[in-house]
Amino acid sequence: MTAAPPSPGFSTTVGALRLREWRLGPGQPTLVMDQFSADDFHLVVDDRADVHVNSKDGRFYLGWFPSGRPGTEGEGWKIAVTGTAEVRGYQMSFDTETPADIVAAAVTRVLETSRRM
Repeated sequence: MTAAPPSPGFSTTVGALRLREWRLGPGQPTLVMDQFSADDFHLVVDDRADVHVNSKDGRFYLGWFPSGRPGTEGEGWKIAVTGTAEVRGYQMSFDTETPADIVAAAVTRVLETSRRM
């Protein structure tokens, strides 16, 4: 008796996979930067053309590094929120090739969770 060897993978069709088109490439960073007003945030462009945004209370930071953040492997965006004495803060980062509208969505949500005191 001979058994057929198991075939690798699975059987499907291209139609069953429901192929999608995914947004790729960095896009327009203004989608992110346009969310910040001079009333609530400081914006600085440094000598490398990196952009840094800080809330006036100093607890929110966003950095955009078009050529990559120094000392990292391709980090293009850095978001950080400083915690309090009772609750730790958090941070997140995105690659230089992450679409700006994805970063903008994350920033929008972070800003929505803040409130004036």
